[in-house]
Amino acid sequence: MRPLVAASFVCLTLIAPLRADEFESLFNGKDLTGWNGDSKLWSVRDGAIVGTTDGKIPTNTFLIWDGTAGDFELHASFRMHGGNSGIQYRSKHVRDAGNFVVAGYQADMDAENVHTGILYEELGRGILAHRGEKVVIMPNGDKYVVGSTGDPKEVVASINWDRWNDYVIVASGNKLTQSINGKTTIEVIDHQANNRALDGILALQLHKGHNMVVEFKDIRLKRLPAGKIVSPEETPIPPGAKKVR
Repeated sequence: MRPLVAASFVCLTLIAPLRADEFESLFNGKDLTGWNGDSKLWSVRDGAIVGTTDGKIPTNTFLIWDGTAGDFELHASFRMHGGNSGIQYRSKHVRDAGNFVVAGYQADMDAENVHTGILYEELGRGILAHRGEKVVIMPNGDKYVVGSTGDPKEVVASINWDRWNDYVIVASGNKLTQSINGKTTIEVIDHQANNRALDGILALQLHKGHNMVVEFKDIRLKRLPAGKIVSPEETPIPPGAKKVR
């Protein structure tokens, strides 16, 4: 029996690193291995990915991770000086628009904290949820605020650009949740099947028209089991619910 026991132990040892409930580090802290972007704009400094632009880039540009993710929990620390940025997820590479152009869901951030924490769809439906909003997107694209995730002012008050801030994104089925520094910023259920995405690429943004520096580190991904696709019948719109503008 001893050979069988030994074989079982070896098998368990080999598969342990592939457990689905473990976080995978997407950045090695040393270089941009596993990422693709304009080398004139993206670099690694002091253990962080650094994006820098003088505002003269013609389009929004992205540093794109070599991989895709469907249902997941993503953690990333970030800080910035000037400008606008974001973390793209469940997105797609729009190759005919430029080498490093991406479209899709974006966990937004900006140095003025006007958009930090919102859910935006790059090259798509625009703002899907403002800070503090629980939103249901109907099959026809109408977006309704059906509840609150908390006071948006508390999110802004928790952000300090002189230190690192923590973004957490959870995508499960057609439900998306974002939080910053432990405070939930948005929650969205997307019923618009012809526009929503259930998987796609991850990327980091440099926005055109800004003189800016943005930094990212501790980027970690945990893949989740396929989540439930919530139906419109399960999310009735309350009477008097306002639309997202």
